[in-house]
Amino acid sequence: MKVVDVERIIVEVPFTPRQQEITTQSVSTVYNWSVLELCKVTADTGHVGWGETVSHYTYGRVTEKGAARVMGQSPAKLMNDDSLGSGLQMALFDVVGKIMEVPVYELLGTKVRDATPISWWSIDASPENWAAEASDAVKNGYTSFKNKPRPWWDIVTQVDAVSKVIPPDFKLDLDPNSSLRDAETAIPVMKKLEKYSNVAIYESPIPQEDIAGNKQIREAIDRQVAMHFGSPPYTTGIREGVCDGFVIGGGKSTVMRQGALSAEADMPFWLQIVGNGLTTTWTAHIGSVLTHATWPAITCINLYSHHLLKQPVEVVNGCQKVPDGPGLGVEVDEEAVEKYRVPEEKLDAEGIHVHAHPEIIKTVVYPDGNCIHMAGDGLSYFNAGNGEAQVEGARLELRFNDGSAEWADLFKRAQEQPVPDRWQGR
Repeated sequence: MKVVDVERIIVEVPFTPRQQEITTQSVSTVYNWSVLELCKVTADTGHVGWGETVSHYTYGRVTEKGAARVMGQSPAKLMNDDSLGSGLQMALFDVVGKIMEVPVYELLGTKVRDATPISWWSIDASPENWAAEASDAVKNGYTSFKNKPRPWWDIVTQVDAVSKVIPPDFKLDLDPNSSLRDAETAIPVMKKLEKYSNVAIYESPIPQEDIAGNKQIREAIDRQVAMHFGSPPYTTGIREGVCDGFVIGGGKSTVMRQGALSAEADMPFWLQIVGNGLTTTWTAHIGSVLTHATWPAITCINLYSHHLLKQPVEVVNGCQKVPDGPGLGVEVDEEAVEKYRVPEEKLDAEGIHVHAHPEIIKTVVYPDGNCIHMAGDGLSYFNAGNGEAQVEGARLELRFNDGSAEWADLFKRAQEQPVPDRWQGR
């Protein structure tokens, strides 16, 4: 068997209406995750394999060089090479499984579960939007929700809003991305949240390299703490006991190695492999053979209005059934692919589409009347020790481009770095 064709297709799949609002107004680049690159690999047997890459969020994009390298080669020979990039590697596994008439999980190892846990996900948002997302998660069969606390929102108010719309056994996982700064700052905030039984796991509450601080947090709170695998180094993290489990992502070979090491230490983990229907299915196959992939996977599939599959991914009791058909075991909806295909004239020199972000001044407003205007990367500003890590009553206010010189001046300055000020209202 040999690869005779590699087609790369850029699509832009709209987010759900609420996630369009959340990701557009968030201080992040998540809005560009709607841009996907699909890889369609054809073998000389006539079999076709599909893969998917989130162009603006991946461990590795597919390149022209990588696509050329697999041409004329056996897909089985190259499929374990993570350097090929997400979508191409996935497509090779899919086509090999179809040729061999086995599901992908049989190419990965021994299946230990028929259905894999999966979580709903959101970036930072207002308490009302988080609560609405949580309600949708429950309606769609999810039993957990992972989201992003940020200094510009009052996390207690956010969690309280979510707790009012979820059942008692529904879990809420929080990822501050180190924005709680240090143990002295983090522990009081986390203690306030202990009254909410739904709060289950914290990911990277403070910088992961702060070994002493993370140990102090684990001793002070009664919730689990997760860290991205490898920081601090694996052996250091195990020896020092800095976390209860890991966040694992990347290509197949990386994930399998880290999953095996986690199992040796008897540590659970999240699989964090972001994407739409193909990626979520790929993640389920991987999670079905890794014994310690017991925390709900983070694929962010709930962002997308269409899964690009003829049968959308279904979640029941917090889990996704692992397909038993050949390859990934799902059928791509090629009509939907054509519907969302980005015309070539809209692609940049690298063949990638960048979704334009609306110009918005995002202002953190504090109860004392102080505020901070942001237009760029607010998180790095706060993580560097500027502003407060968490303030009760903090909220985010938005100011769209009104065409005024005053707005343009403030926006320009806020793009360079956040601007402290006094809140004058809108």
